[in-house]
Amino acid sequence: MADTKIYFASDQHFGAPTPELSFPREQKFVAWLDEIKKDATALFLLGDLFDFWFEYKTVVPKGFVRVLGKLAEIRDSGIPIYFFVGNHDLWMSDYFEKELNIPVYHTTKEFTFDGKHFLIGHGDGLGPGDKGYKRMKKVFTNPFSKWLFRWLHPDLGVKLAQHLSVKNKLISGAEDVRFLGEDNEWLVQYSKRKLETKHYDYFVFGHRHLPMTIEVGNNSSYINLGDWIGYFTYGVFDGTTFELKEYKS
Repeated sequence: MADTKIYFASDQHFGAPTPELSFPREQKFVAWLDEIKKDATALFLLGDLFDFWFEYKTVVPKGFVRVLGKLAEIRDSGIPIYFFVGNHDLWMSDYFEKELNIPVYHTTKEFTFDGKHFLIGHGDGLGPGDKGYKRMKKVFTNPFSKWLFRWLHPDLGVKLAQHLSVKNKLISGAEDVRFLGEDNEWLVQYSKRKLETKHYDYFVFGHRHLPMTIEVGNNSSYINLGDWIGYFTYGVFDGTTFELKEYKS
């Protein structure tokens, strides 16, 4: 792919801790999207774009108009966008696909750009450990659980889910931004295990909220994109190398 410039971002958590406090971060993200559309050949969003998202049959959460509008503009211009659900927006269904023409992935997916092999995903529930979350995710993604939640009126369901999301400190908490060491970083261990059966040049994930690049094998790197809460970091692949950068508006 000539003149490749592929952008990656994750963990914006828009809507948290409140829509009012989230709004400046949304504005900053929209400004970044406006800049990258000038030279982007693709955009990857690796989950937790929203702090909570649930799609009823005819209703989606109110807000985020500027973000959604800018994504629609970029997609309509012909730039492909790929979305991976995170643990906060795992109840995303087909709204992005139907309204924005953006494919939505619920598991990791392989891509190849300029001869470089990528394994991309949000990162939650991968690797050893975190058994409590893995059990919780099975409950949340169970069709019966989603059916039950859908019976709650949106005013109640969305408000309850937003409260629990912030209360449980699943964004930008101290545990999310502390490097645990390679032996305890589950996504590092996951990447190394994947290399036992196939070579990847880049493992690109979000979820940890901590920007980092770690060599996991010969010519193979694990990259965590950080977040748009405290770091405002993103990744860019230019066809040869992958870099983590900080956006300063």
